[in-house]
Amino acid sequence: MEVHIQDLLSRLHEQFGLGPGLGPSSATSLTNSKSLPQPFITSLSRAAAALHRTDPWRRLRPNHLFGVRVGKDSDWPSKKEPFPVAQFIGGDGGDLAVHLYRSESDALKSTAPRETLRVPDVEVLRITFDAERCPVFDVARCASDGGLWFRNPTLEELKFAYAVVKAVSLVHPLLVLRRVSDGRTVVAFEPFVETVDVQWPPEMANAEYDFVAVTVSHPPGQSYEEVAAKPLVSMPAIKYADPPEDAQEVRKERALCCGRCRAVVYCGAACQKQHWKETHKAKCGLYKAMMEREEELDMSNSFTFPTSIDDDNPCRWLDSLGLHKKGMWRRQCACYARVPFGLLPTTSEPDEDDHHPLVLPTHVALSGWTEYYKLRSLPTSSPIAAVLSHALTVYHVLTALCVASKDRLAKAKEVVLHYIGPECELDCMRAFVEPGRLLQGLGGGGGGGLHVVMVGPEVPSGLSEMTITGRVRASFVRGLYQDEAAYLPPAHVVVGLNCGFERYASWGGVAEVVKAKGTPGFFTERSEIACANAKQVLRGVGVQVTHPVTPNLFRSPVRVSSPSDNLPAFDNGFVFGVNT
Repeated sequence: MEVHIQDLLSRLHEQFGLGPGLGPSSATSLTNSKSLPQPFITSLSRAAAALHRTDPWRRLRPNHLFGVRVGKDSDWPSKKEPFPVAQFIGGDGGDLAVHLYRSESDALKSTAPRETLRVPDVEVLRITFDAERCPVFDVARCASDGGLWFRNPTLEELKFAYAVVKAVSLVHPLLVLRRVSDGRTVVAFEPFVETVDVQWPPEMANAEYDFVAVTVSHPPGQSYEEVAAKPLVSMPAIKYADPPEDAQEVRKERALCCGRCRAVVYCGAACQKQHWKETHKAKCGLYKAMMEREEELDMSNSFTFPTSIDDDNPCRWLDSLGLHKKGMWRRQCACYARVPFGLLPTTSEPDEDDHHPLVLPTHVALSGWTEYYKLRSLPTSSPIAAVLSHALTVYHVLTALCVASKDRLAKAKEVVLHYIGPECELDCMRAFVEPGRLLQGLGGGGGGGLHVVMVGPEVPSGLSEMTITGRVRASFVRGLYQDEAAYLPPAHVVVGLNCGFERYASWGGVAEVVKAKGTPGFFTERSEIACANAKQVLRGVGVQVTHPVTPNLFRSPVRVSSPSDNLPAFDNGFVFGVNT
């Protein structure tokens, strides 16, 4: 009897589906299609299976719509992207699926609290998963009588779907739950925009490009382009730091700020109007999304020391703490990173034995500054987080972001790290004591060591190798990385912090070396717009970002201000990766 019931339920499922989707699929397997290249169907199925493994349905419901932009409209035969709005179906019961709509309006008309409505003349590209989690692709169209008509997706539509599932699987874990103060149980997320590079599968190598930029936004209106301009709004009392003597800037007590994004600061209305026409119109939506993350990124509530600083004169921040001494640091541009190291407990002195009484975490990686301060018994008034941002960002890369280095450390093997473009770090090498102390918690208490090879034009000539602690040693090479890479010990991971990709042309050569060697690389920038510019540099030499831009858990809590914009910016504020 049980076998009979199971067979009956199986046939009912095949005929009607479990809901709350549109119902049964066309049941046409793409693997039997003779019009599509079989290798691409395999790649498409694997991409959909990879999305399934990330389990987006755990958090996402049909009302959580996503805008998806794959390349440019001109890249598609109809000069318009086929299905630019996505939703996830089945999170609250029923068949799991991804629905792609031709417009946000179609998606809203078809979305009910639990089920998908059959709206006449609305076409949906569906990715449904059978009992064995195998994906089925079809395009369903609702007829006027409520019935469904099916067809197989075209090759271009499947290429679009491939890019969507690859991109969404990367970025949907980055969604941040919105705080609801009135006690409602409705799940909502903060507005979100992220762009990732998706590599086309090898069988599509004859395409004009071997990768494509995919922008995912939630809600769909949170896009990089907004066409309607709003009136200019004046913001009072935007203060400017004194610029360098050779700078030609206009300083006023009152300045104009873009009324939509409130990110870009102007010297006057004429300048604002010209900038809107030339570049800002296309980027205003991007800046707005970045500004909306300000509260999420702010860490001032976690510390009791001042967390704001003038970019042109960081000495003022040290003065406010009573820590600055004239002539104590070589580079004024980042002198706030050279706070006296005595702020750490004495157990961090580099000449101590490795078996010091530091209580190490039982898991692999620290979750951020709060856990680190608790581990080191530090008061929230200690500004050591600003000092250790570089060193603990390296620790974060080694133990959480880079799989290769994490595995080597767990097996008590040494990791060779190429550290590109060091500047202020050279004045505070003792900070790298901390990663060495923390690494001993890996591999059952016997974690591997770290060899940091610092390469850059700022490295002093003749600086010899040094042992920082029993587990960390450093070597120093003066010169450009692309010129010196062939003479360095092979790296397991490459790191560059506060890079400024758009400011220094030499980063293009670095990217070419990293691409040629295939070494995992992780880089940080102070702001999200700097990360966007870095992506353009990398894209120009054919390097794709495989670890999306995310806030760095060990960014400096001290916000860096700029006279030209209000964007949230911190030392090592955001991290992204290539070849991961």
